[in-house]
Amino acid sequence: MQMLFTIFASFFKIGLFTFGGGYAMIPLIEREVIDRRAWVERREFLDLLTLAQSVPGPIAVNTAVFVGYRIRGLRGAAAALGGTILPSFTIILLIALFFAGIRNNPVVDAAFKGMRPAVVALIVGPVVSLSRGMHRALFLVIAAAALAIWGLGWSPILVLAAAAAAGIMREIAIAGKAKKK
Repeated sequence: MQMLFTIFASFFKIGLFTFGGGYAMIPLIEREVIDRRAWVERREFLDLLTLAQSVPGPIAVNTAVFVGYRIRGLRGAAAALGGTILPSFTIILLIALFFAGIRNNPVVDAAFKGMRPAVVALIVGPVVSLSRGMHRALFLVIAAAALAIWGLGWSPILVLAAAAAAGIMREIAIAGKAKKK
């Protein structure tokens, strides 16, 4: 029970102090579950993050659920989910209750404008961190995927499906070569 509370509290803290959406939460989740708590290894976190991006829903919530499940099964997933969404739900509820009174407030507007650069940094941070262990050839895959999505207007779903298929075929080929030896 103590571990479930620790999972909930860790993800509650992340959810409470993160602005900018799911991608901005990734470096905080990474720091908490890898560096601070050592619940998962960096490579496994990258796999969980990839899986979280592949399924429908917000990436931070999906990542929290997968990490919680990895640590303590279904109860761990529920604890991580609750910790992640409770702060956002509460804050959005409060904003909705008082929105009419603050929507034209210049202090609130200035605060949000000031947070934008920090949110961009929080999004770029995990990209740099997660790319450190990658093979150099994979940077060509990243460039090709970016070109296909932003340059050619291809669907990100199509690009993800093609990348998954290519990864599966690559692993099958490697396994086939290893089997022949």
